[in-house]
Amino acid sequence: MNPPSNDPTDESLSVARVRELIKPMDIRTRVVVLQHPQERDRALGTVPLLQAMLPKVEVIVGLSWPSLARLLDDADADALRWAVLYPGSLPRQLHLNEQSAPVLRLDRNGNALGPTPYLEGLLVLDGSWSQAKTLWWRNPWLLKVQRLVLHPKEPSIYGKLRKEPRREAVSTLESVADALVFNGEPREVRDSLRKVFRTMVQRARDEMKNTPLVPDPEDDPTDDESPPETGGA
Repeated sequence: MNPPSNDPTDESLSVARVRELIKPMDIRTRVVVLQHPQERDRALGTVPLLQAMLPKVEVIVGLSWPSLARLLDDADADALRWAVLYPGSLPRQLHLNEQSAPVLRLDRNGNALGPTPYLEGLLVLDGSWSQAKTLWWRNPWLLKVQRLVLHPKEPSIYGKLRKEPRREAVSTLESVADALVFNGEPREVRDSLRKVFRTMVQRARDEMKNTPLVPDPEDDPTDDESPPETGGA
């Protein structure tokens, strides 16, 4: 866990606000966050908070990687044991009953799968909506892994602090929390993550009461077009 920073643009501020509440938890699932380089400067980013609470979470900053094996530095990496969290560019239109499922697991061809066998790991695209689209577009090998599609029952805890183009476009922390429970992790993990995140957001709101927020052009709520598929799966 990194010490708090005095730089107001440092993402560790999200951890510093709730440091006394953080109790690291162990999970079985491997979580790898693919973070857009421009996302690293956010004072309200959830990835540092996620890492502080789940030390096994790995963050890899960049725009593109040749393959899952190269990303993980593991020649035996099995794409069928991994899933990516990304709501856009689905292989097919979801059925009505699928649209109401809190978490939907699809194979590379868009066929619905059950929660088992458990996934070895989760890939998470971290950034604004447009930044996540860039990561998806520049890494066509993501089409080879399974997909977890989330349909949150609640809007993001961020509220008005950070605009989202879609109701299902919740924060990275919230997405991971739901996906972990789906993958067999204890529900207490999700509850703890959300509780600490909610407190962080409330404290950030208190700090900003007298400081108007400047809208981030990367978070344009009208920018909800899904990126095109970029190659065969």
